[in-house]
Amino acid sequence: MLCGAAVIAAGTVTAVPAGASAPHPVGAPYAAEPGWEKCGTDDYPSLQCASLTVPLDHARPDGKQITLALSRVPHTSDTYQGPLLVNPGGPGGSGLTLAGFVASSLPAEVAAQYDVIGFDPRGVGKSEPALNCRPGHFDPVRPDSVPATSAVEKANLSRVKSFAEACGEKYADVLPYIDTVSTARDMDAIRRAVGATRINYFGYSYGTYLGAVYAKLHPDRVRRLVLDSVVDPTDVWQDVNLNQDLAFQDRHRDFLAWTAEHDAAYALGSDPRRIEAAWYAMRTALVKKPAGGKVGASELEDTFLPGAYYNGYWPYLAEAFAAYVNDGDADPLVEAYENFGAVDAAGDNGYSVYTAVECRDAGWPRDWDEWRDTNWALYEKAPFMVWNNAWYNAPCAFWPTDPRLPVDVTNRELPPALLFQATDDAATPYEGALTAHRLLRGSSLVVEEGGGNHGITLSGNTCLDEHLSAYLADGTLPRRDSGGSSNNNKADAVCPTLPGPKPLESRAASTSSRGSTLHGLLGFRG
Repeated sequence: MLCGAAVIAAGTVTAVPAGASAPHPVGAPYAAEPGWEKCGTDDYPSLQCASLTVPLDHARPDGKQITLALSRVPHTSDTYQGPLLVNPGGPGGSGLTLAGFVASSLPAEVAAQYDVIGFDPRGVGKSEPALNCRPGHFDPVRPDSVPATSAVEKANLSRVKSFAEACGEKYADVLPYIDTVSTARDMDAIRRAVGATRINYFGYSYGTYLGAVYAKLHPDRVRRLVLDSVVDPTDVWQDVNLNQDLAFQDRHRDFLAWTAEHDAAYALGSDPRRIEAAWYAMRTALVKKPAGGKVGASELEDTFLPGAYYNGYWPYLAEAFAAYVNDGDADPLVEAYENFGAVDAAGDNGYSVYTAVECRDAGWPRDWDEWRDTNWALYEKAPFMVWNNAWYNAPCAFWPTDPRLPVDVTNRELPPALLFQATDDAATPYEGALTAHRLLRGSSLVVEEGGGNHGITLSGNTCLDEHLSAYLADGTLPRRDSGGSSNNNKADAVCPTLPGPKPLESRAASTSSRGSTLHGLLGFRG
């Protein structure tokens, strides 16, 4: 819930290191300092909540106002390094709980030096208004995502057109301002409200693009910038999704190969190609008879997509797969769908903001024939998620607002940033991190070699976390050469990936619970 407006002291700053955010406002704030109130949970007892009023249109500060929901774990050290804003991606992901997670996962002596601030971006969660264009849009059973007949294509088109029309009818005055630039300006309103000259920022996934856009708008107001699992900022958003489709195919095959390696547990065979054939045979069967009346072909794809983001889900997915194929038991598949694929009210909200941002940030084709041709051609190479992802983004073909131009995030004025990337990440492929590394002059790139998870820091990899902690502690950055300068075409540091998961009976010994918690907080797709 949103917290009230009672004013609670934020704590006294007794020592501020050079370059830290000083505790006084810069410029006229949009509102008084947020009234922080206790809203701690069992997991994050120090969490505080507040709200902040900002303009819907930052070009008209006296116009219509909206409300942002904020969270904070306040600093406790005499050494204060300013606010650290965190974002989980999406777009459409809620950041309120992420503040508690980041503060509790960093070394205590580092976290204590920051006010770790989470926020629900405009339109999301507890921010007001919160978008929900078409409740139940993902209710099962949806039409088969693969439009093999004109009737199936028409059914899917009807769904996405209805979604776009509903958004336009319900939020006509809001949609032109649900975009990354507006959210970045909200971040600057947060900075002003907490009285900081500069912010520190830590974003995952889509949050890397949001951070890069903020840095482009206000390079002089950025102190430290951490980007984990980096969106290619030159490909927003159509090409990002098309590139994802190819990478999702590879990552799904990694899952099938892992299943083959553990034939003793799953009895699906030791040949990944035969297991892949069995997976698509399962998909075909679910078109005809959805499991439990809930899991058709589209829902199956929704269920297995999270495995392309985080391999900690593989044992659960493999068990459900094996039970269906070997025993004709659909119950584990239904359970897996409910755990990983089903969309609740929060998911409806997140998807509404996802589409609003991606359709507004950049142009998409308005001719459906172009969508059809592009995705059928790609489907020949990557059948796993191409059409599912196409329909996920297809409201942009019919979106009721005109697109903005993408932001060129090239930045030569920004203080050195720190980037993290797994080489086999499917949601944000590796090449995008190299691109961002080149565009952000002076940045350092830390690579998890052989890793395929999306969101890799604070997930149990000590090597990665040591680089993160050193940077947040005192600005230390790894550099490739002894001269101290970064080669923006290569990694500055390489960390080995964590061991892969084990079947469930021995999984607890090898899979980080922090990784599972983090991936429950990160938004899928973006």
